[in-house]
Amino acid sequence: MDRIDLFRIFCRVVECSSFTRAADTLGMPRSSVSAAVQELETRVSARLLQRTTRRVSPTQEGLALYERCQRLIFDVEEAENLFRHDAAQPSGMLRIDVPGRIGRLIIAPALPGFLERYPKIDISLGVTDRAVNLFEDSLDCVLRVGPLSDSGLIARPIGKLALINVASPAYLARHGTPASPADLAAHWAVNYASPSSGRVEDWEWQEDGALRTLPVKSRVTVNSAEAYIACCLAGLGLIQIPAYDVRRHLEAGELVEVMPEQRPEPMPMTLLYPHRQFLSQRLQVFIEWLEALLKRHLLP
Repeated sequence: MDRIDLFRIFCRVVECSSFTRAADTLGMPRSSVSAAVQELETRVSARLLQRTTRRVSPTQEGLALYERCQRLIFDVEEAENLFRHDAAQPSGMLRIDVPGRIGRLIIAPALPGFLERYPKIDISLGVTDRAVNLFEDSLDCVLRVGPLSDSGLIARPIGKLALINVASPAYLARHGTPASPADLAAHWAVNYASPSSGRVEDWEWQEDGALRTLPVKSRVTVNSAEAYIACCLAGLGLIQIPAYDVRRHLEAGELVEVMPEQRPEPMPMTLLYPHRQFLSQRLQVFIEWLEALLKRHLLP
């Protein structure tokens, strides 16, 4: 097997922490992936991976080789494109994953302009609020909103999304309008459970520079932004939501902002991708375009 192919297979196993998942993303039999790693270990005379029944992880030698392999693979791909007549034009497939509402309301409507500008780039756009693994799902980058766990990925901060408190006019007519968090004992909320952890967040607000939280009684719990907004529109309770998400409903009078002086803490918005040094040209131009788009439409 070609050495560069061995390097590519080895890198994918490291990234997926699994021979099976690496084989699936590469479209190869697991036995071929295992044989390729064994061949590479023989060539370099070192054990590169620690294998257990549950996980595969790189040894110290494996980590050192992984970093070198990334540079080599990048250089080879650049060299292969060096004399192509269309090398100056970014090309190829980009696999992206973004939160559902941002994908539908912001990114999808703007994509025709990007594709017209870069006619040799194709986009595979995943629209989901669940946690994804860049390597296992063969993604080039993901956009995430909220706190991040330490994933070992490159995190590029985009800005912070403003959150507001809203309710429907029907709910307010029935229960009154809360003037401050002290009034929430007499009100209902629609609960939002994280799709990844299932955790239900308390009501929160900022006061005197500190973050305050309070559980609010609820009869409905949802795990998607679409259902969260729909239940609020139906008059089932108060919600806390990014302002962009309900802008049209506010303009139409279908929702009303309440307690504007006690808003939740803004949520960070971050782009995640695997490597700072070895970004393909197509990913570089997409990240620049996406960052400008998000800042124009979502940030104050």
